[in-house]
Amino acid sequence: MIVSVIIFFIIFGILVTTHEFGHFIIAKTGGIRVNEFFVGMGPTLWKKQKGETLYSIKLLPIGGACVFDGMDPVAEEKESFDERAFLNAPVWRRIATLLAGPFANFIIAYVLAVVLVSFSQWDFPTIHKLTEGESAASEAGLLPGDTIISIDGERVHMAGEVTLISQFAEGSPMDIVYERDGQRYSTTLYPKYSEEDHRYYMGVYMGEYGRIKGVKTLQYAWYDVKYFFKATYRSLALLVKGKLSADDVSGPVGMVKIVDEAYEETSPYGVSAVLLTMLQLTVLLSVNLGVMNLLPFPALDGGRLVFQFIEVIFGKPVPPEKEGYVHMFGMILLMGLMIFVLFNDITKFTR
Repeated sequence: MIVSVIIFFIIFGILVTTHEFGHFIIAKTGGIRVNEFFVGMGPTLWKKQKGETLYSIKLLPIGGACVFDGMDPVAEEKESFDERAFLNAPVWRRIATLLAGPFANFIIAYVLAVVLVSFSQWDFPTIHKLTEGESAASEAGLLPGDTIISIDGERVHMAGEVTLISQFAEGSPMDIVYERDGQRYSTTLYPKYSEEDHRYYMGVYMGEYGRIKGVKTLQYAWYDVKYFFKATYRSLALLVKGKLSADDVSGPVGMVKIVDEAYEETSPYGVSAVLLTMLQLTVLLSVNLGVMNLLPFPALDGGRLVFQFIEVIFGKPVPPEKEGYVHMFGMILLMGLMIFVLFNDITKFTR
């Protein structure tokens, strides 16, 4: 578990640093003053003032921030704001600065995905075998060796996408285009409900492994990132609809548990297997962090972006003090949610 905790902190540190550096570099380039850039939370272990920015590393590797001048009009004196304060920057420069954090997460996810695809095997959307008995796939005329091309008009490139679409189809008929012996065919599959598992199944075991070489690694790395992007926002949609429970949501403790399980499962196969698995987790979490920060929730980048776009639409900003109070309230809600998820993780994994 100690090894897993260390691995988690390394992954999380990379993701947070990347996210905040995205904000930092665009702010600096656009002339917005950055008062502090720090990684971690809690007591300061190291700090250094360089120019107008204080750089620091804090004790707990579970967060970080890029603090712009004038970012919090509630806590700061308005009289101290000048032309380089965040609030006084042109609105599109503020939008670019806020978008830069999530965008940096997507960029690092893609870069890591290129490495991952280059050194691991790709799981193609080819049917390995059908389930026993009268499966939905056999009734639709599908056979082992068929490669799924698209489902309900959505192109698929990996076995995981077939599983993802099937899970979110919730039993509705699925229009499938597949390839067999170089020819393309179409069929409609009607998933069958499992009383035991309380979900619908296509009746197939997916997957055929192969290597991706050359420039195609760039293309398939994009497919990998896109898959995690779709999995993240579709899971959020299910959460909003109330189709996921609290046990389906995990915080830092839950993520450490996931890292630990992945480490225990892959460690017998050597260091390379562990590294590739952790790389895959990093890609997943980086995309997840980018998507989550784009949610239109106060205190998150997405919530702050809402106020910037209101200014674009109406031609004038929301009073800074009012916006500040909204974000303060959002931060209180986020802290409450984090505490709830923390205790839920602890009780969930100690049952």
